[in-house]
Amino acid sequence: MTAVPPATATAVAPATTPSARRRTTAEIWIVLGLSLGQSGVYAIVNIVARLTADTRLADQTATLNASQSDRSLLDLVYQLLGIAFALVPVALALYLLSGRASATWTGTRRRIGLDWGLDGARPGRDVAWGFGLAAAIGVPGLAFYLLGRALGITVSVQASALNEHWWTVPVLVVAALQNGLLEEVVAVAYLHERTRDLGWHRAWFVVWSSLLRGSYHLYQGVGPFFGNVVMGVVFAWFYTSRWGRHRVLPLVVAHTVLDVVAFVGYALLPQDWKDALGL
Repeated sequence: MTAVPPATATAVAPATTPSARRRTTAEIWIVLGLSLGQSGVYAIVNIVARLTADTRLADQTATLNASQSDRSLLDLVYQLLGIAFALVPVALALYLLSGRASATWTGTRRRIGLDWGLDGARPGRDVAWGFGLAAAIGVPGLAFYLLGRALGITVSVQASALNEHWWTVPVLVVAALQNGLLEEVVAVAYLHERTRDLGWHRAWFVVWSSLLRGSYHLYQGVGPFFGNVVMGVVFAWFYTSRWGRHRVLPLVVAHTVLDVVAFVGYALLPQDWKDALGL
């Protein structure tokens, strides 16, 4: 009997048997345990440590994109290694989906809308939606951060602490893209595929996806937790809406734009401006 070519393999049916559901649930926990779920657990412990410290939450600092070495080239190697290994869970999620959902790597990318460059893809539409989502989230997000600082429920976030090198801005841009791919592919696209396999209602997916997103931002304080939950609701709802059409690329574009503005803008902003804005 001739094997069916991978490109024409039939999509796997949802997990309907108890053993299939247990396997799918275990897979979700493993993927999250290696990526954003692990970050969420550490962030919960971190916020407990912050809230029980002698220093007020508002007087504490969270540093992103810190230098790893005083030597420029060694620091660059560390930064690139960190970005590369952070993308491994993305590859794992795509690999697992390709094995159980569409049976091909290309088919999986099309299924979740990560098909930029493939036939039939519409990058212009994805970019337009991405910038629209970034604008819709970015301005309220900054206002929410400043409000949290004023209320004392958000730490001072240093979006970039890299030393000034010729490669600083390019690395910050790549780091922003890495964050966009990791969070949107795993917390939205992968989680939606797997919770749909388990028969979850769309509303439950939106709730758990947004709570996951908020959890791994808790190290920044209580304010960013709620701000990212709101962002998670918007992104998860959009992804499953008739406008989002299960395409994750607009979310990746939006997240990358937001982080590029935060990372690069913070790195280039004069210190007196940062002080005036409370950054």
